[in-house]
Amino acid sequence: LSDEQAEYQVRDRLSFMRFLGLGLGDRVPDRTTIWLFREALVTAGAMEGLSARFDADLKERGYFALGGQVVDASIVEAPRQRLTREEKRQIRDGEDPPWPPAKARQKDTQARWTVKRGRGKAKPGPALDGSEARMVEGLLIPAFGYKSHINIDRRFRLIRRFLVTDAARHDGAQLPGLLNPDAFDSRVWADSAYRSKANEAAIAAAGRRSMVHFRKPKGRPMPEPHQRANRARSAVRSAVEYVFADQKQRMALFIRTIGLGRATVKIGIANLACNFRRLIWLEGQTVPL
Repeated sequence: LSDEQAEYQVRDRLSFMRFLGLGLGDRVPDRTTIWLFREALVTAGAMEGLSARFDADLKERGYFALGGQVVDASIVEAPRQRLTREEKRQIRDGEDPPWPPAKARQKDTQARWTVKRGRGKAKPGPALDGSEARMVEGLLIPAFGYKSHINIDRRFRLIRRFLVTDAARHDGAQLPGLLNPDAFDSRVWADSAYRSKANEAAIAAAGRRSMVHFRKPKGRPMPEPHQRANRARSAVRSAVEYVFADQKQRMALFIRTIGLGRATVKIGIANLACNFRRLIWLEGQTVPL
């Protein structure tokens, strides 16, 4: 919800008021109050502490990080910037374009462009042996914004750690900062973007066991043992996709704020909301998972 919609929904719905502990005679926070509260989180750099506090509460309830950890990243888009070539060059070089103050406040110079792979299109085409075959073309879709990196535990599918970067940062470079030292199971699952010598060394140095997808060798087919291993690992790793799907479909997560600090708070709050919903579901189970 936007700040305006949040104010409206709290005023309009008794369920929202009950959730916030407000009575009919209480003053409902307006959009400015909501913005100032979120801005205070940005200024204090409080999201990491809030996430750690909630994780400690999970442990007190018995929801320890069991079953290994699954790491992945997803792009969270932001409004695309309309910039001249010179302005783009200045931003790439770390310079501030000479904008008037009012215009500069509306320009996000910390978000970045990247490309994401969309669903492929199937089309008829000749195979190497001359027969008719179906060929799949991948779609490269430009995207502008930030990237949400998360670590969930395999057992309860709760977000244990997160990082936010601009969208152009490579997924694999964030792995060392996402590893959870409190995980009971030593296994770490991730897709092939995280496969590198540096990451394998970081996983081993942390006393963990790599379950990262194997990459296809250049110019050669994927060895059959690696194919089987990747299929088995995909079945586990798919759990993290449900978290991102929930944020993008149910929450319609989109960055409308300016700057990395505010984007971190926005995504961090979304992560906490996912954990709240997941915890409510877990607490409602009659048989322990």
